[in-house]
Amino acid sequence: MQYLTQATEIQAQIAKFALAKTLWLDTEIANWNTYHPRLSLIQVLANPIDSVGESVFILDMLKKPDLAADFINQIMVNPNIEKVFHNASFDLKYLGGQLAQNITCTLKLARKITREVLQVSNLQLKTLAVELCHFSNVDKEEQASDWGKRPLSQKQLQYAALDTVYLAAVHRRLLEISNPDIINNIFDMVANVSSELTGKFENSSLNATNIRVAFECPRLFYLNQHFGGNTLFLSRNSHTEIGKAFHQLADEFVSLANHEPRLKDLFQSSAAQLQVEEITSGMQQLFYEVKFYPYLQQVIKKDANQAQALLQVWQGLQRLIRHFAELLIINRRYCSAETVIRNTFIGEERKLEHYFDLPNDTQQRVAGEFDCLVYNFEKKRLCVVEFKTYQTADPSAQLAQVALYSYMLWQKKKVAVDSAVYCVLPEFKEYQYTWEQLENTVHQLIPYKLQQMCQWLSWEPPLPNPPPPTTQPHLCKICPQQQKCQSFFVEKSQTEESSYKQNQQETDEQNGQTENENLDQHSHNADDMGKDLVNTLQSFGLDVDYHGAAVGPAFIRVKLKPQLGVKVNSLLKLSADLQVQLGLANPPLISPQAGYVSVDLPRPDRQIAKFEDYIKLQTLPATAPVKIAVGVNLEGQLIEADLSDPNTCHFLVGGTTGSGKSEFLRSLLLSLIVRHSPQNLQIALVDPKRVTFPEFEQMQWLHSPVVKDSDRAIELMQQLVTEMEFRYQQFEKAKCADLSTYNQRSRQPLPRIVCIFDEYADFMAEKESRTSLEQSIKRLGAMARAAGIHLIIATQRPEASIVTPIIRSNLPGRVALRTASEADSAIILGGKQTFAARLLGKGDLLYQIGAQSQRLQSLLATAISLLPA
Repeated sequence: MQYLTQATEIQAQIAKFALAKTLWLDTEIANWNTYHPRLSLIQVLANPIDSVGESVFILDMLKKPDLAADFINQIMVNPNIEKVFHNASFDLKYLGGQLAQNITCTLKLARKITREVLQVSNLQLKTLAVELCHFSNVDKEEQASDWGKRPLSQKQLQYAALDTVYLAAVHRRLLEISNPDIINNIFDMVANVSSELTGKFENSSLNATNIRVAFECPRLFYLNQHFGGNTLFLSRNSHTEIGKAFHQLADEFVSLANHEPRLKDLFQSSAAQLQVEEITSGMQQLFYEVKFYPYLQQVIKKDANQAQALLQVWQGLQRLIRHFAELLIINRRYCSAETVIRNTFIGEERKLEHYFDLPNDTQQRVAGEFDCLVYNFEKKRLCVVEFKTYQTADPSAQLAQVALYSYMLWQKKKVAVDSAVYCVLPEFKEYQYTWEQLENTVHQLIPYKLQQMCQWLSWEPPLPNPPPPTTQPHLCKICPQQQKCQSFFVEKSQTEESSYKQNQQETDEQNGQTENENLDQHSHNADDMGKDLVNTLQSFGLDVDYHGAAVGPAFIRVKLKPQLGVKVNSLLKLSADLQVQLGLANPPLISPQAGYVSVDLPRPDRQIAKFEDYIKLQTLPATAPVKIAVGVNLEGQLIEADLSDPNTCHFLVGGTTGSGKSEFLRSLLLSLIVRHSPQNLQIALVDPKRVTFPEFEQMQWLHSPVVKDSDRAIELMQQLVTEMEFRYQQFEKAKCADLSTYNQRSRQPLPRIVCIFDEYADFMAEKESRTSLEQSIKRLGAMARAAGIHLIIATQRPEASIVTPIIRSNLPGRVALRTASEADSAIILGGKQTFAARLLGKGDLLYQIGAQSQRLQSLLATAISLLPA
């Protein structure tokens, strides 16, 4: 039995009970025979095979009306949970009354069977427990005790707990008599999920590796949790099969170092006299003789084919031992030869667990086991270390994993703990993160990420809003479950694509004109450019076939098919040569496509994609999707992003001076307000340079006056967080999950709020404003989509110190206009995507959604007179 008295622990347990299929319930009422009865206890049993009350939860509700209301809202009115009472009419007086749904009353079941058939003296619960289910020593005296006093006695609590045990047994016996066919369906199914609901967390627990995978790719995380399978993003040359052996031998090295006197003898000289190479060699030789060579002989004896793999293990161990030697020499300045090893390698239980309090007032257990804990006397700091036998594809995800260990150790030791990842193959590479770097970033993000992960796991096809794809498309090429992912999520994607095409066709018909009609006349120029390109490539000894061209407003995409023997890579390397030979201002973008290689060449007669040619003034209904115009593709179609989609609910926009970023933001804003009324849509604008949105300062859609300084920007973001929290409270009262559902049921619908934040970098110079803004963006990015609040964060300077991994991970939609450098492009788009540095400017952009990217031309709103009055 678990007796819960604190509000937070009761709320967390109620949230777990909300996952149940069946609950057996009872109440104890204080002053039940007076005019002012009070709810004292709610007893809950989720495991019907418990015969002694070990898994019963007793929730203390005395003088806690808000908690009782939570229980009613999450459990009693939930039609998906069967609630079993004995005398339901009595208990429901205090638990929702007529609002309660899916109620089973065992007293009614017993009456229907009749006392004569049951052969019992009466139909009271305790009588049925004794005479029908053969319980002994059933206490009937405590019913009359004082349930309004505190503290309650152990005898009272035991009495209260056993009532639900009796109830479950009686319920089962009555069903065996009246409807035996459904017994196994109900009780076996409930038993399978009961451990999750009774606080043992076996099914709901997550581990540190899950966190890493979720950061890398939400869909891979989902597939692994539901179906198992590999979760490592690895290049072909990575050494996955040696990981287990390496970790085992690394543990043995640390153990040997702590117990082998000959290793201590290596440090007898003073720190100034110690040489890294000498110490490294001595440690490696001793470890090889004592541990590695016997291990090698044992493995080869069983399987001689393992020799090559163990050679790689030894190479990795040599690099690790050298790094440890460097650390030990540093620490020798502060320790004696006898104590330096013991004081460097901190020997303790490496398994960790922590219960995180999530923003929705539930708890999530996370467990894990770190590889090594060391102390650096020079830094006066502990450091938790993870070993990797491969070069990580996503360092930020590895950071999340090791940062989790850092946080859990801090909770355990209450001292700051740095984090490090040692990648030992194919060469040693260390990723080091200080406690200060993690404290205000990753550590604060973890609860929101855990809540998001729980939401992803609750999704089931064909429901909308599946877990989003990775925001780093390069990972898809090395995904260990690529085929499974494509087959599992493809059906929904195809449905969405079909729906999009249908809607797009209707839009084109309404507009009466598409950009394709304007571009057809330029096809002969495209053919000429394509033939010139083929001739130029032939001069480099590369034979290709011309397969046509697509003409966009800003560039022409020439499609080339390499002839047999011509490698695609040989074409990709010619970008700079083609720039010179063709007289281009920038190197052309060359990319492999399905069946051809595309070469994007600038149009000599570049066209404008006028806003009014693609979007007309109209008022859409309140239930219509809220979409933003992104740009025009090569087929002349307007590509839009639905803000209710988890893949495009928030955006990161980057572009240098002359890229067309300001015009992009203006056309995006205009695409919203020309189609949605101020009652259904509000806009929050941040414009520190005061030149991006001057025409919009008096519009009716403004959520608040245009923000132009850092203090007001911080205040605005905090206001949006408060608004989000308020909306979730309203959703909870209305039993809704998101804004769309709430607005369908409510008499006072809430508008969507879109915050367009230009020149974000201007507010990141001061540490105080940076921290505050990051915290707000993290919370909004993780939670605000369902509340109908959306962020569009734009900057001219997408530097790593400004657009941090925390910001990027919470803004899934990406738009990169021309950037000042390849590094800026990679920060916006992720991975090694540097193409944005070669864009043409003036609205030429890359739009990335999930693993896919498109090159588009943004709309130009030349006439803001389209703005509705």
